[in-house]
Amino acid sequence: MTTPRIYKTEAIVLRQRKLGEAGKIVTLYTPNYGKLDAVAKGVRRPKSRLGGHLEVLTHTTVMLAQGRNLDTVTQAQTVESFAPLRADLHRLSRALYAAELVDRFSPEGAESYHVFQLLLATLRRLVAASNVDTVLRHLEMQLLGLSGFQPQLARCVNCERALAAVPSYFSPAVGGVLCPSCGLDAGGARPLSLNALKVMRLLQGGSFAEVSRVRMRAALAQEVEMHLRAYLIHVLERDVRSAAFIDRLRREDLWEPARVSS
Repeated sequence: MTTPRIYKTEAIVLRQRKLGEAGKIVTLYTPNYGKLDAVAKGVRRPKSRLGGHLEVLTHTTVMLAQGRNLDTVTQAQTVESFAPLRADLHRLSRALYAAELVDRFSPEGAESYHVFQLLLATLRRLVAASNVDTVLRHLEMQLLGLSGFQPQLARCVNCERALAAVPSYFSPAVGGVLCPSCGLDAGGARPLSLNALKVMRLLQGGSFAEVSRVRMRAALAQEVEMHLRAYLIHVLERDVRSAAFIDRLRREDLWEPARVSS
């Protein structure tokens, strides 16, 4: 869409990096302009009016002025700070993962109102959800669908026959599930339990309300996460860096309050 010289938009701050002595470049995800980088001048100075409104994970309203290379943030006002996420290391790690995943999937300037709403809903759910990992699984599957990378879960990717209610195989390389016959000797395919397939189908086609009612044993939750993570790595051609943070927290079981570093 055509962007006016000075424009106002909602945004979620995905990340930021230092610029010069006092500025930052902030990466914003907006509902109508997609992902964009913008300069926030002087934002690192103690008396800056912008600083607190442009922290990572903040839902904010910004005024931007078009520039030759990058637009400049002239005003910002916090809509939602998501403070509870910053006070809980486990919730914070999932929120950072969500922001990074949206960042990885989003080419600059490609607008997607639905992706914006999905990320915003995910951050809100992470504040209060009892199972934060279920929130991430729903985000992952929905984002794959919105980005055109939805895995095939109804039919065998190879023979195209409807999948029977039996254990099968999941192959990131071919884009979905293989029936027992096709998957047995397929390189890179991993066994997929029937319950894991059912959960993945629900994540793909169900609402979050439906997904949140499912209570999974730890082994099943780990299996679903393993398959989705392998698929995401295949699609993105790299792992999501924040996933390592989540893995470390699980190993060390850290619960101290934390802040988003800038």
